[in-house]
Amino acid sequence: MHASTASIASSFGFNAAASLVGRSFARPRPVAFYDAETEIYAQGELAGALYRIEYGAVRIFRLLADGRRQVVAFHVAGETFGFEARTMRSFFAESIAPTGLTILTFEERGRCSSELMALALECMVRAQEHLLVVGKQSALEKVAVFLVDLFERQGANGTIDLPMTRTDIGDYLGLTIETVSRSFSKLRSMGVIRLKSARAVEVLNLTKLRLMSE
Repeated sequence: MHASTASIASSFGFNAAASLVGRSFARPRPVAFYDAETEIYAQGELAGALYRIEYGAVRIFRLLADGRRQVVAFHVAGETFGFEARTMRSFFAESIAPTGLTILTFEERGRCSSELMALALECMVRAQEHLLVVGKQSALEKVAVFLVDLFERQGANGTIDLPMTRTDIGDYLGLTIETVSRSFSKLRSMGVIRLKSARAVEVLNLTKLRLMSE
């Protein structure tokens, strides 16, 4: 269900960071609006621009040779995506919910933009962490890691918004939708989380959730 370590890491790794040397952001364009489930770019297209999420959420995925979908990343408001190690897009990007994006293009400069380098390295670290997640043995551990990651990115008020479906989460973690649902139910029965709705989770015991994710 998931691509090889080398194929994912190479798309978000040191090659991507190195390719930013001598480049910096040009002036961003106005916000572009995307309805839910709308393609932003496709695998095989010419790469170039980056995208900053003003609101909404985006899934990054690849279609495998047998037709299966493998989700490699989710991005939420405030995050930037679209880094590529090559000149062609290695993945598809789709809006999960109604989403507003600022499209950032490059301009050549005589020095590397520290902002660009930091963003590229953040993407690389997140890709490497995803590989560690899918390599875990327990489905409960995978879901715990997923929730801790989202909590750290958006859970300032103790609640995690889940714009993605359980199918999305399963395609990201290498689990079936049934296993994802059972894992959420198990965490709820353990008193670790409360399911406020299908798309919102309240973390009741962050310490225990973190221990389960290690």
